[in-house]
Amino acid sequence: MTTSETAETRITDGLAATPIVSVKPIVLPAPERGEDLHVRVSAPVAGRDLPIILFAHGFGSHLDGYAPLTDYWAAHGFVVIQATHLDSKRLNLSADDPRKPQMWRFRVADMKRILDELDVLEAAVPGLAGRLDRGRVVAAGHSFGGQTAAILVGLRVIDPRTGIAEDLSDPRIKAGILLATAGKGGDDLTPFARENLPWLRDQDFSHITTPALVVVGDKDELPLSTRGADWTADPYTLSPGGKSLLTLFGAQHSLGGIAGYEAAETTDENPARVALIQQVTLAYLRHVLGIDSSTWAAAQAALADTPHPLGRLESK
Repeated sequence: MTTSETAETRITDGLAATPIVSVKPIVLPAPERGEDLHVRVSAPVAGRDLPIILFAHGFGSHLDGYAPLTDYWAAHGFVVIQATHLDSKRLNLSADDPRKPQMWRFRVADMKRILDELDVLEAAVPGLAGRLDRGRVVAAGHSFGGQTAAILVGLRVIDPRTGIAEDLSDPRIKAGILLATAGKGGDDLTPFARENLPWLRDQDFSHITTPALVVVGDKDELPLSTRGADWTADPYTLSPGGKSLLTLFGAQHSLGGIAGYEAAETTDENPARVALIQQVTLAYLRHVLGIDSSTWAAAQAALADTPHPLGRLESK
């Protein structure tokens, strides 16, 4: 048995998976968005008082993405809600679509609409009525979706149109999971990022007081920053305390394959790495929402010896 296998066994001990059900698309009218919002809800078939995870996909993806994470979380006691955001390739907006500069804001509005329409979503899933715990909601996301989740827990972004950084956080969200998320802007951005992704030009992490787990790959060399892979750790290093950081050794932007099974964009396929992310994020969710902290303690213990073949876990 390898060290990584030993760590995984310790982390997941006693947490059995259960069958899940997924319903899609649940269509929420959104006239100001220009497109109805299509939503997928995945939930365990049994259990009550189920916490909620709002998951925001990366640029170009859709509500069917990220099954390695979303199915895993649902199978372990969470209701996972995913939307297809306007940047999805499924919608294929034209290059001159006037909504494009405000993609980041539409994404945040999508997530808040989901929270506003939980009654509708709950009723659309057979057997789900009365089983949600609406007091325990987490925002999670990968890449562009990580910024979406971060905004919901306090990240301030200067709107390129107005020059104002509004507080778009939502008090209904109690924690965040930020996977391979962009760091600060300014001189850290490449010319390409400054020109094409104006919502990254100025990000302020100092207002993220909500607890969050940040997950990064130490080989995530994005064409958006001049700093290299450590740029994606900014949501941890530049935010106040109450945060944890999982650094995955050798991981690139897809973190081993979280975007989907056999997804073309995965450049660093590694099932063991994905399994570690599944288990550490689940342990964190159970800990931060007050369900059970024993698996989080097990995760910290399993990753305490440095260097570890898969990653390092730290908190502040």
